[in-house]
Amino acid sequence: MNDESSTIEDHVEGLEHAARRLSRAACVVVVTGAGASAESGIPTFRDTMQSLWKEFDPQKLATPEAFDANPEVVTRWYDHRRLGCLAAQPNPGHGALATLEQHLADRGGEFALFTQNVDRLHQRAGSRRVYELHGSILEWRCASTGHVITPPPTPFEAFPPPSPFQPGALLRPNVVWFGEALPEEALRAAWEVTPRCDVFLTVGTSSQVYPAAGFVDIASQAGAFTIEVNKDPTPASRRVDVVLRGTVGRVLPLLVSRAFGPGVDGQG
Repeated sequence: MNDESSTIEDHVEGLEHAARRLSRAACVVVVTGAGASAESGIPTFRDTMQSLWKEFDPQKLATPEAFDANPEVVTRWYDHRRLGCLAAQPNPGHGALATLEQHLADRGGEFALFTQNVDRLHQRAGSRRVYELHGSILEWRCASTGHVITPPPTPFEAFPPPSPFQPGALLRPNVVWFGEALPEEALRAAWEVTPRCDVFLTVGTSSQVYPAAGFVDIASQAGAFTIEVNKDPTPASRRVDVVLRGTVGRVLPLLVSRAFGPGVDGQG
């Protein structure tokens, strides 16, 4: 276990230990949070409240009740965030996870990535088995019919945007708002694969939002080796086997490179 104030350079032994366990793993499960996309220039949920949005509370915009009360404000905020995600590029941390998945696939192993992010940067970096716990801001769905579309990469022309599926209906972002249930498929996959993984990584997440924050405990109780990659201490820091303190875009490429050899770091 690493000291919470340490950096990855202070714990080469911990990095090597994590890399050795990763190199031998047959099944790896990863959960990612906002820290995985921070180096791509995507602000955290609260950090989006700047400039025109600084007077708003994000938790009061991200609810079905807020959408019902003021769909124009809510959809303007989400369209602002959607365009920011479209403009962003995957960082080396995203690339390292895609490389890890490919390496496991090449030797017949298993990989699953559960993300709390809504930006789809994991998929753009090449990750294939990705479960979006909180949905995707790049998709919008009809609030009346539930039908989903992917809007073009340009700003909406009207707020709230009208639904093309039913006259008079509105579009809303296809994300999980406070008070809404997480996708059943993603949760079912998490309960199924997490207990059988050899290595579990919690990456760039605050480890405060459940049920995702509890996945690491499920893995640990089943005997998995657990690793936290984060620049800041979290509630999970004292519960994992190894803490690798640093930014995701720097630490993950190092870990993957140490596990699978020089040049195998997701940056190529």
